[in-house]
Amino acid sequence: MPIGFLSAFVAIGLGGKILLDHPVQHLEIESSFQRVTPIQVEAAIVSELTGGFLSAKLSSLQDQIESLDWVESAEIARRWPGKLVVRVKEHQAAARWGQTGLLNTNGELFTENSRYAFPELPRLVGPTGTEREVAIRYLGLRSRLVEANLVLKSLVMDNRGSWLIKLDGGQEIRIGRRDVDERLDRLFQVVTRSLADQFHRIQHIDLRYTNGFSVSWISDQGIQLAQENEGLGNG
Repeated sequence: MPIGFLSAFVAIGLGGKILLDHPVQHLEIESSFQRVTPIQVEAAIVSELTGGFLSAKLSSLQDQIESLDWVESAEIARRWPGKLVVRVKEHQAAARWGQTGLLNTNGELFTENSRYAFPELPRLVGPTGTEREVAIRYLGLRSRLVEANLVLKSLVMDNRGSWLIKLDGGQEIRIGRRDVDERLDRLFQVVTRSLADQFHRIQHIDLRYTNGFSVSWISDQGIQLAQENEGLGNG
């Protein structure tokens, strides 16, 4: 192919793209719109729409939208002759984190300063960087608590890695930092079943035993040990 013909072909192609690259005429935003508004989405990308329909950098627009609180993901597609279609998926809050943070159903901290309180969601607490670990522990507990007819108020992991469950009825369940899975099995397989009709009288349950647990009652009976086979461990 002659070099001059190739140059002419490229020039025609570029010229055609320039002619077709007119401004974006329409922006269509699709979402459930629970916490994010179309105005927020539009404001996040309007400064990036200075180019034309064909030259708009969709990946850059997507990054801008996904930087918004409550936006989990965004997809953008061109629709000829001049429309951009934006599909936004919002995070689903599964639990509160600390004072004002929120975790999604994947255990990810998606906002540290929520404007909404969400008092109906359980509160998870842990050292910085343990958000996912605490969330996974909570998600594993959720169905077991429902089966036991218990409502979680908060799940706390302290700096030593020791776990504490607080129930909506005011009861505390001390798990400790060792053999956590085994102790939780004991809680749901033994404790909640044997004390189901007395849970409203319980102040706290201590599972930091090798093969047993202790119960502190709200009444003046004090501490009552139940099924204690060996001494208290080190937590």
